[in-house]
Amino acid sequence: MVSQILFGESLTVVSKSGNWAKVRLHHDDYEGWVDGKQFIKTTEDFLKKSDGTEAVSLEIVQSAVSAQHHLPILLGSSLPHFDGMNFRINKEKFVFNGQAVMPGQNGKAIVLEKVINKLLNAPYLWGGRSPFGLDCSGFTQIVFKTLGIKLPRDSHQQSERGQALTFITEARAGDIAFFENKQGAIAHTGVILNDSTIAHAYGQVRIDKIDHYGIYNNERKEYTHKLRMIKRLF
Repeated sequence: MVSQILFGESLTVVSKSGNWAKVRLHHDDYEGWVDGKQFIKTTEDFLKKSDGTEAVSLEIVQSAVSAQHHLPILLGSSLPHFDGMNFRINKEKFVFNGQAVMPGQNGKAIVLEKVINKLLNAPYLWGGRSPFGLDCSGFTQIVFKTLGIKLPRDSHQQSERGQALTFITEARAGDIAFFENKQGAIAHTGVILNDSTIAHAYGQVRIDKIDHYGIYNNERKEYTHKLRMIKRLF
């Protein structure tokens, strides 16, 4: 598995092979193969009118109910044409009673804290983007999606975004940190919090200390990741 597509996210079919389709996700241009039963067709007009009206679910899991379906919606899922209680996929109207945030909505610091607290202890899963399993860049991508900020899928791609900080003492909650492996390549990422701590997916979503050298794991009594850079996205 290279990644996951969450409910409500749109894509383009690049090619087909039997029951499988190679797709490109609009959110981050990531490509992969998906079973053809896992997505439905829509129109360019629907997608165009959805722009700016897509909310993002803040619930770990919450039901969305229509006349035809009763679906579990995970944190980070997109809710097109959301009006505060209802959203629409093509002509099908769903009722959604959970918390959601609209793109560009104020209060990023509050949303940031809420989302990270909900994802704490979620297990690590290579390619994962949901509360039931995610990798380091999947974690940062979903966190920033709820803030209305689109990030690429992989950590080295994400490191190309934002404004670089010179010193870690300049960092504030919501900045994103990147770490290098022994070969000097970007291989890990996480979200800076207050009090010189960082939230990141390493075995599970966890909070550890961070300083100018990197992430210090208090349980293992060692540094687990070497700091390469810190970027500011908002």
